[in-house]
Amino acid sequence: MLYWALIFFVLALIAGFLGFGGIAGAATSIAQILFIVFLVLLVISALVSALRGRPPL
Repeated sequence: MLYWALIFFVLALIAGFLGFGGIAGAATSIAQILFIVFLVLLVISALVSALRGRPPL
């Protein structure tokens, strides 16, 4: 998931540099959504792991 967020971020940077504002904006939005989803899943995973009694990595 983080991989795809980084891919869309790089795509947004390249599109913004080349002057494609609409594509850059869309790619940035997708990257932000994927990054937030990644962070939420990370927190949920850490909480479930802590509740099961396993130490975090």
